[in-house]
Amino acid sequence: MSQPTEQQAAPVHFMQKERLRAEAAVEPNPVHTGEVKKETQIIAIYGKGGIGKSFTLSNLSYMMAQQGKKVLLIGCDPKSDTTSLLFGGRACPTIIETSSKKKLAGEPVAIGDVCFKRDGVYAMELGGPEVGRGCGGRGIIHGFELLEKLGFHDWGFDYVLLDFLGDVVCGGFGLPIARDMCQKVIVVGSNDLQSLYVANNVCSAVEYFRKLGGNVGVAGMVINKDDGTGEAQAFATRAGIPVLSAIPANEDIRRKSASYEIVGRPESPWGSLFATLAENVADAPPIRPKPLTQEELLGLFSADAVGRNVVLEPATVTDMMGREDVVKPSLEVVYDEV
Repeated sequence: MSQPTEQQAAPVHFMQKERLRAEAAVEPNPVHTGEVKKETQIIAIYGKGGIGKSFTLSNLSYMMAQQGKKVLLIGCDPKSDTTSLLFGGRACPTIIETSSKKKLAGEPVAIGDVCFKRDGVYAMELGGPEVGRGCGGRGIIHGFELLEKLGFHDWGFDYVLLDFLGDVVCGGFGLPIARDMCQKVIVVGSNDLQSLYVANNVCSAVEYFRKLGGNVGVAGMVINKDDGTGEAQAFATRAGIPVLSAIPANEDIRRKSASYEIVGRPESPWGSLFATLAENVADAPPIRPKPLTQEELLGLFSADAVGRNVVLEPATVTDMMGREDVVKPSLEVVYDEV
């Protein structure tokens, strides 16, 4: 077959450029500001590793189920520890691990292979690749692709809670925000700089995709291990998001959680706290946050705590080379503008 001549190819190239220009000129859809309309509320929870997302979600989901709601809890952290508290310390088979085994055996994955329930709460773990053998973010994407094959969009839940690691900002962990897979995001933080840094990053991601026409908003913050110093509350106020609950730094909570005991029971001394949190999570609208700059974030803490009294001293070539070096004149020719 003869190749097209330059004259024949030119009109095609021109049409492609014009089509791309037309696509680029299309304005994104206006940002959604109304109430959530889907029957199922899909909520993504983000936070720094170890901040207490699994503790918060296990107790929250349990309380929601006791209030008569049908709840699905999905762990999206490669550590696969979201459901451990819910199941009394037992690890459930992950979707990625089960999928690999079933594929080798030539068998399809069934719901009963990956989804388990306790006292009205349905739960599963996406899991992640073995250490050094894959990308955690890609594992998340693969896990959701399998969930879609299992009918994720047709399941009849009142709430689907997604537990995401907030330290990582790669595409897989940002999937719910980037692809509008959830209606709202909740950040879990404490009165420390690192957890608020992660919370601020999540707010920045939400704001970025809102500018691109996304609909996901931040419903609010849960302050865990609250010691009363107030930095997390100050962050929420500056970011324009509500505090949905402040869970105190309490020895009874710490001890029971360490022994995999659910404290979010109606009869528990902490039952009313999680009942209120459940109501706030259900009613909170998705808000467009106002992320803080790095200086504003540091400003929430005292100078002694974050080292803001340190002066940055520029390094020199002598510092880098460990000796004095002769500065050679440049041979570059610089021409004056005509």
